[in-house]
Amino acid sequence: MRILVVEDDENLNRQLVTALTDAGYVVDSASDGEEGHFLGDTEPYDAVVLDIGLPQMDGISVLEAWRREGRAMPVLLLTARDRWSDKVQGIDAGADDYVAKPFHMEEVLARLRALVRRAAGHASNEITAGPVRLDVKAGRVTVDGQAIKLTSHEFRLLSYLMLHKGKVISRTELTEHLYDQDFDRDSNTIEVFVGRLRKKLPDDLIQTIRGLGYQIIAD
Repeated sequence: MRILVVEDDENLNRQLVTALTDAGYVVDSASDGEEGHFLGDTEPYDAVVLDIGLPQMDGISVLEAWRREGRAMPVLLLTARDRWSDKVQGIDAGADDYVAKPFHMEEVLARLRALVRRAAGHASNEITAGPVRLDVKAGRVTVDGQAIKLTSHEFRLLSYLMLHKGKVISRTELTEHLYDQDFDRDSNTIEVFVGRLRKKLPDDLIQTIRGLGYQIIAD
């Protein structure tokens, strides 16, 4: 999944990007509200980590602008522990959840997993499609109970398709959500990874919808 981090503290921004990248996400980052607003308004993200106290444009204003502009991606707000009013204001502005500083990185990761999962309509960290079971939290895929070894790129691709099973996903959408803004959008990488996945998974799991994209049929 593709995540945007908007945090002006250089060290914290770097720590968040590193932790999210290590957890298998593709991460873009911004250090002020104006840049964060621009990225969130022009790029497709599966979730955003947004600090309230930002230079140029504060986090609440960024969030309110996104919601006015119809941007519906889940937003996890970073707030000061002793400012309960910020939490209320953030939720009223359209935030989906919040974490108070200082926080444990594991909590941020858990809350982001929940936001992405719920946005796709799933209540559990485990998603199934026929004999295939994907554990989002553990980063594990099994077929008929047997663990399947996937690369990080293969896992991200399968995760996105399974999170949105039943929906036809275009190559463009996959590219936009699985790679950062500097990725070569004309690449045939998606087809390569789909081909590799098909060799490791049941033949009919990932279906090609000619001219439209790929689909995993809902159970």
